[in-house]
Amino acid sequence: MAAGCRIDELADAVGRAAAGKLSFSLHGDVSRRVSGVAPLQAATGEQLSFLANPRYRGAVAASRAGAIVMTAADRRALLADGGAAAAALIECANPYAWFAFAAQLLSPGGPPAAGVADGAHVAADASVDGSARIDAGAVVESGAAIGPRCWVGAGAFVGAGARLGADCRLHPGARLLAGCVVGARGIVHSGAVIGSDGFGFAPLDGRWIKIPQTGRVVIGDDVEIGANTTIDRGAMGDTLIEDGVKLDNLIQVGHNCRIGAHSVLAGCVGIAGSADIGRGCQIGGAAMIAGHLSIADGTLVGPGTLVSRTIATAGHYTGFFPLMTSRDWERNAAALRHLQELRARVRALEARLKEGGSEET
Repeated sequence: MAAGCRIDELADAVGRAAAGKLSFSLHGDVSRRVSGVAPLQAATGEQLSFLANPRYRGAVAASRAGAIVMTAADRRALLADGGAAAAALIECANPYAWFAFAAQLLSPGGPPAAGVADGAHVAADASVDGSARIDAGAVVESGAAIGPRCWVGAGAFVGAGARLGADCRLHPGARLLAGCVVGARGIVHSGAVIGSDGFGFAPLDGRWIKIPQTGRVVIGDDVEIGANTTIDRGAMGDTLIEDGVKLDNLIQVGHNCRIGAHSVLAGCVGIAGSADIGRGCQIGGAAMIAGHLSIADGTLVGPGTLVSRTIATAGHYTGFFPLMTSRDWERNAAALRHLQELRARVRALEARLKEGGSEET
């Protein structure tokens, strides 16, 4: 659909792609053709846009988009205010997801042109499917396996015995080190390193003795890994990234961690070794997760939060201190230094009250 299509045709394709999980209805001129996507403010009559936050309803009236996806509530509100400028409206309970499927269909990219570039180095005993593409400067070492329709970008590295499933995209400069596995339809962005050594050292007389990291990183299907994210191999067992996980840029995943299926982690999250993150979790940017703990399925962790103990019950957890002026921070920090003393005084007063004593000190 890269050349564009009618809105009703696009809607049918979205319905198939979403396997019937996104119900929707169409309004207006559904025979109009769209060929791309754009924000409300910039969209033209040949582009699709979306409204997912009621705060931006005002931008809809001024938008020149050919079609806009929105909720039923937003459509009713806009009609009450005089309607929307778009020629067609798609009403859906989850407009962002509908828009995401539509954007994929309008810019699918297509399979890579197959072949191994002259400047690539592919070991004689590596297995490269005939439909795969290996760009100049890429290295595929001994025993590695590259699946159908994979694309290994310029300067990317696939180590000895590593495996890429079907339809994977290893962007330029990405690294999949020895023995590690990426499942089908994986995307690994530039600078990412999968299978670096875990941080394992034993103390002895003031020195640190390296512990060999002999495990792997095993990644499931439909996983996307952001630029400059690092995932350490297991010390003995494997580090596991399950199906559908999405990792943003600049994330550190320590050795022997498990990230459950369809969890999503924002940029700069740090996870220490042997942490176990459940399925369907959402971890905000710059959150820090200590090692050897577990997080329940479906948990939301706010940005900048330190998770220092196991979270056994799913919920929304946040641990950062609200923003304030430096002067207020200094005053509050001074009060915090005396918090333990204040706690002891309160307990003493409570004990006296319980015994029938006076509150006076």
